[in-house]
Amino acid sequence: MASEDVKTSESAVSTIVNLAEEAKLAREGVKAPSYAILSICKSLVAGGVAGGLSRTAVAPLERLKILLQVQNPHSIKYNGTVQGLKYIWRTEGFRGLFKGNGTNCARIVPNSAVKFFSYEQASKGILHLYQQQTGNEDAQLTPLLRLGAGACAGIIAMSATYPMDMVRGRLTVQTENSPYQYRGMFHALSTVLRQEGPRALYKGWLPSVIGVVPYVGLNFAVYESLKDWLIKNPQFGFVEDSELSVTTRLACGAAAGTVGQTVAYPLDVIRRRMQMVGWKDAASVVTGDGRNKAPLEYTGMIDAFRKTVRHEGFGALYKGLVPNSVKVVPSIAIAFVTYEVVKDILGVEIRISD
Repeated sequence: MASEDVKTSESAVSTIVNLAEEAKLAREGVKAPSYAILSICKSLVAGGVAGGLSRTAVAPLERLKILLQVQNPHSIKYNGTVQGLKYIWRTEGFRGLFKGNGTNCARIVPNSAVKFFSYEQASKGILHLYQQQTGNEDAQLTPLLRLGAGACAGIIAMSATYPMDMVRGRLTVQTENSPYQYRGMFHALSTVLRQEGPRALYKGWLPSVIGVVPYVGLNFAVYESLKDWLIKNPQFGFVEDSELSVTTRLACGAAAGTVGQTVAYPLDVIRRRMQMVGWKDAASVVTGDGRNKAPLEYTGMIDAFRKTVRHEGFGALYKGLVPNSVKVVPSIAIAFVTYEVVKDILGVEIRISD
C-alpha cells in the first residue's frame, strides 16, 4: 500500500508539473510539444535511471571482474570473489570498491537511455515490417525478431559511448601503486588521445560489437519472451490483473542476464585485454604475453584470443565469470524493473489540444 501511495503521489506531482508547463506555453503563445516527444524523453530518462542505479548497486563486483580478467598470471593478487573483495577493502578501503564507478555511471546512463529507447524504436519498426510482410496486423514479435531488435539497440548504444567504456576499464584496473595515475574520466580521455591517438579510444570495439549480439540481444529476447509466456499461461499463478509482479519481472530479468552474459563472456575478456594495449604502465598491473611485466601487444581480436589461450589456457577466457555471474543477475533485473517502474511513474498521459 505504501508503494502505491508513493506512486500515486509522484504521478500527481508529474501531472501538476505537466499542466503548469502547458499553461505557461499557452500564455506565451507557444505550441506545446507533442506527446511523441514527451514519450521519447520519458523513455530516455527511465533508461538512464535504470542503468545508473543497477550499475552502482553492483560496482564492487564489476571492478573485481575486470581485475580478474586482466591481471598478470605471474603476479596473482585476486584469487576469487570473496578473497578479491577483501583484498581491495584491505589495500584500498571502501572507495576502492567503487573505483571507476563514476565513469561507469557517466557512461551507462546515456548508454542505457539510448539502448532502451533504440530497442523500443527498433521493435516498432521491425514489428511494422513483419506485419506488412505477413499481412497480419495482429502479429507479434517472435523471439528471433526480438533478438534482432535487441542487438541493434546494443550496438548503437555501445558505439555511442565506447570511449568512456575504454577509459573506465583503465581507471578500474589502476591501483594506488600504479606507476601512472589517471585522475579521472576527462584526464584519462585527454591522456589517451594525446599519447595514443583517437583510434585508441575504440580498442576492443570489434569483440564488443560481436558480443553485443548474443548479450544484449538475448537479454531482451529472453526477458520479453518469458514475460509473454507467463502472461499467456496464468495457470502458473504469476499473473495479477493481467500484469506480472515485480518479483516475477526480477526473475525474468535475472534469467535473461544469465543467458546473455554466459554466451558472450569470452568476448568481454578479450575486449578488456585489448583496451590495455598501448598503456605503457599496464604491464605491471595486467597480463602480458605470458611473462611477468611483458609489454601488451595484440595485433587484433584473433591474436588476442590466440595468445590468451596459448599462454593461460582456455579457462582464461572465463576469468572473472563468478563475480560477473553474481553481479549480472541483480544488475540486469534491477535495470529492467527500474526502467518499467520509472516509465510508470512518468507515464501520465496528458492530452494536448491544438
